[in-house]
This record gives sequence, structure tokens and C-alpha cells, in this order.
Amino acid sequence: MGIAAIILSAGYSSRMGEFKPLLPFGDATVLERDVSLFREAGIEDVRVVIGHRAADLLPLVERLHARPVMNEGYADGMFSSVLAGVASLGDDVEAFFLLPVDIPLVRRETISMLADAFRRGNGSILYPVFYGKRGHPPLIAARYRKEIIAWSGEGGLKSFLSRHDPEAVNIETEDESILLDMDTLAEYDRLRSAWRKNAIPAAEECVKLLVTTFSAEMPLVDHCRKVAKLSVFLAKQLNEAGCRLDPDLIEAAALLHDLAKGRPDHAAEGARILGEMGYPDVARIVAVHMDITVAKEEPVGASEVLYLADKMTSRNRYVTVEERFALRIRSATSTPEIHHAVAVRLENALKIKIRLEKILGRPLYEILAEYGFL
Repeated sequence: MGIAAIILSAGYSSRMGEFKPLLPFGDATVLERDVSLFREAGIEDVRVVIGHRAADLLPLVERLHARPVMNEGYADGMFSSVLAGVASLGDDVEAFFLLPVDIPLVRRETISMLADAFRRGNGSILYPVFYGKRGHPPLIAARYRKEIIAWSGEGGLKSFLSRHDPEAVNIETEDESILLDMDTLAEYDRLRSAWRKNAIPAAEECVKLLVTTFSAEMPLVDHCRKVAKLSVFLAKQLNEAGCRLDPDLIEAAALLHDLAKGRPDHAAEGARILGEMGYPDVARIVAVHMDITVAKEEPVGASEVLYLADKMTSRNRYVTVEERFALRIRSATSTPEIHHAVAVRLENALKIKIRLEKILGRPLYEILAEYGFL
């Protein structure tokens, strides 16, 4: 069935004092997390309603391959965004989720549960429920589309849906996050703390996973620890210079980046394993620790920090990027494909190094020598 998702992201964020969609949330923004939620649950048709600061959001929406929906009347409140999103739906859509952008912790299992219930014909308006209390996002059959568009707007969508409550079905979940939004910085900090608790394994857990679950030998564990130490150092230096990186997330990804070492395409395989274990943010960073695309127009992210730290760690010692790749080139076979791959990785490592130096205002090797890394 054609199920779409509409993310409402056009408001002013006036109570927050910061623009909610672009606030950092782990290694992503709040909006990126919302889009990823639906994609991970198998919902490909994701639409983002934009209005306030649309020029800032549009490049991100396009990079996420979501569909931007412009709400020119966003100053009239959230229901105007609901109308814009619903009006964008075509006849191929049979139902749609509605999620305000500031509810970033909903679990993908909740989305899947609602979608499965709709497909089984269990209702035309489905609410996720936690201990009897309805939350977001509701899943609404597209047959209400014209009626919503014609609604006066009095009382917003809640008032409209209350008229159809006899047709609604509550789907019980174990997902308290359906009730957790963030209108203030205090609530934002609380949600980030809740996310970190569940989404980032502690350093001790990471080492235990390597040794116990994946039977990693000590040389590999030592290498991962060395990469993690350098990654966290770089993250903290960048944060002092104004970046907003999560050192704990970066440490976890660095400790686990080689958990599938020895398997074909070990970066992708490691990411797959971590995703299945419930660590999607760690997985996204691990997935690109071998091959990465450096986007100059975006802030330096956790993936770039890990990539560079890994390329400056030769087994259990730190080296310059140039030294590391000189060793790689000498040890590589003579096939053109391998030499090309090595050359691209070297180029990306140097690009990231230059990006960090612009932020830090000093040569990177000078800083690392000062702190005993080189």
C-alpha cells in the first residue's frame, strides 16, 4: 500500500529560542532523525513541510531525498502546515503519517506496527498509545484528505479527528517517546539524554562486544582503542572551536568501527550488524569509515572525525596521513583498482585534515604533537 509520511517543520520554534529542525541530535539534526525514522521503517514517501527559514531547510530536505512542501501561510499555525502536507498527496497514497518535527525519538517499530495494522484493515485512523495515552504520529487513511482540506481549521487537526473518533483505533506500544516533544531547551536536553542512554553503548560495553560477542583479538581491540582516543580528542578540540559534536557517540563508533574486520566490505557489514542491534547512529558512522564523501558545504561531522583518526592510526601507533598512506601504497598490490581506491582515501583524508585546520586555526600535526599523539 502507498503509505506516506508528512513531517511538519514550518514553524518559528519561538518557545525554544533555537530553530528546532536544525538542532543537533547525535550525529544528525532533529529533522534528519525524523526522516530516518520513516525510512528505517520502510516508508519511502517522506514529505517535509517547510516555511520559516525554508531556504535553510531546503538543501537538507533535498539531500535526504525527501519531498519539500512549501507552506506560504506558516504564520497561521500548525494546521496550515497540515493542510499543505495533505494537499500535496496524490491518488496513489492510501494513508499518511503526521509527525511534528519536534518529536524525534519515536521508534521505528512503532511506525511499522501502525503500518502493519493499517494494511490488515484494522482501522482508518490509527493512534500509537502508551499506557492509554495517545501520541504521535497518527496514521490517517487518505480517504479523509478532501474533508481535512475543507475543514474550517477551528480547533486544528485534533478537533477534526475527534469528529471521527468512532472510526479510530488505538495501537498499544511500549514506546513512551510518542508522547515526548520539545518546546524548550530544557526539554530538548532531556530528550537528548534519553536518546543517548538507548542509542550509544558505553565504552565498556563496546569493548565487551568486541571481545565477547565478536571474538576480536587483542591487537584489533588495541587498534580500536587508539582510534577512539584520537577521535575523542579531535571532537573535543573541535567543540572548543565552536562545533557541536557528540564525543560519546564518536567514541562508540571508533571502538566498534572494525568489529566485522576480515569479512567482505567490513564497514558495511559492521554497520548492518550495529543497525540490527539498535544502534543506527553508530552504524551510520561506521558505514563510511573506509570510504567517505566529504561535503564542504556542511559542518564537520562525526563520520569525518572517525575517518581521519582511523587513517592516522597504523595498528597501535599514530602516524601522519602521508605516512599511513605511504605504507599502504607500498603494501598494496599492483592492480589499478586498489591503487585508485587508496588514492581516493588519501585525498579524502587530506580534505578532512584541511577542514579541521580551518576550524582549529592551527596545523593539525602541530596540535597533535603538542599533546603527545605525534
